[in-house]
Amino acid sequence: MSRSRAGFISIASALAVITSGVAGCSTTDEETPDSGADNFPRQLSAEVIEVYDHDGGAFTQGLEIDGDRLYESTGRVGESWVRSTQFDGTPVSGPDIARAELPPPLFGEGITVIGDDLWQLTWKNGVAIVRDKDTLTERGRFPLTTEGWGICAFENQLVTSDGTSTLVFRDPDTFAVTDSVEATRGGQPVADLNELECADDGTIYANVWQTDTIVAIDPADGHVSGVIDASPLRSRLDTNGSANPVDVLNGIAQIPGTDRFLLTGKYWPQIFEVRFVE
Repeated sequence: MSRSRAGFISIASALAVITSGVAGCSTTDEETPDSGADNFPRQLSAEVIEVYDHDGGAFTQGLEIDGDRLYESTGRVGESWVRSTQFDGTPVSGPDIARAELPPPLFGEGITVIGDDLWQLTWKNGVAIVRDKDTLTERGRFPLTTEGWGICAFENQLVTSDGTSTLVFRDPDTFAVTDSVEATRGGQPVADLNELECADDGTIYANVWQTDTIVAIDPADGHVSGVIDASPLRSRLDTNGSANPVDVLNGIAQIPGTDRFLLTGKYWPQIFEVRFVE
């Protein structure tokens, strides 16, 4: 989603104040006060506010809210599509407003909206697709030299992941690489970064593939400022009648202007409205 980083205080900035106080109580002669600044990410959980129905046949790769539209993309060859549905503050079960199928051999991945464009990544096909966000009509394709996993957008830049610990910043007009940062926790790389959400406060949220963990990343230096345990959501999944076995957590979308997020996963029959809490 298109986000502005101006005028917001990131989680990392707020955490710095908390961390400095904690570190000050435990610093030894061998340690400097900031030597472990990213050793103390906030430990958070996903507090469920509401549960909604979700298409259990969707192998979800990306989730995005823009205005009164909820966008979702899926993967797998021959099953990949992107669609928009009505969003009135909650996910509305209704007909597709727009939908675009990806023909084989394309394998769809993450999506994001910036301006009038919707960007969609492909996994190993070496291409990123830009679409009209209203009609989802394809406008063009750009080369992608890495695998495509997750994508999100701030006001004037795209951020992509490729399954490693590296986040790549890109020009939203040319898709050219402008910068990159490595996500770290305790000085160690955090690999398997997948679906991304660029939040209102300037934080990048990323789910860690094959886990129920979401990390909050400061885009300035890549350090992880928060770790969210979303594993309790699995106990809330109602899989009765599901044709597909539930797969991994995948799908993060902030409800704009709030502290709430929508979370879901591949073949999950529910979508959760949550708040990240201590």
